Amino acid sequence: METEAIDSPLSVPELLARYAAGERAFPGLDLRNADLAGCELPEIELRGADLSGADLTTCKLAHADLKAANLRGADLSGAILVRANLINADLTGADLRWADISYADLTRANLQGAEMTMTITIRTRFKGTTMPDGTRR
Repeated sequence: METEAIDSPLSVPELLARYAAGERAFPGLDLRNADLAGCELPEIELRGADLSGADLTTCKLAHADLKAANLRGADLSGAILVRANLINADLTGADLRWADISYADLTRANLQGAEMTMTITIRTRFKGTTMPDGTRR
């Protein structure tokens, strides 16, 4: 069942409160340049969300659904994205240093220009993925 996109803007405190109350689906949410550093949001659904330029350092996003999310220029350094769905996600220029993307699905994701020094990629699925150097894998 598809979840409808959230039409109205949602602040970070509102998002965190609704998540704490048990809500998990926030598709299409506009979180450009949001400060979510250190947040614990496992199993959140942010399909098609705009997280470009967001600070997600050390954020716990295990099992998160970030399919087709815009993460251009986002800081995901030290983030936990184990088993995350990043199919068709745009991670152009994102900082993934020390992030754990083990078992995540990056099918057709764009990582061009992303920083991936010391990124943990155990059994990460790269299929049709544009890698940081522009090659396809």
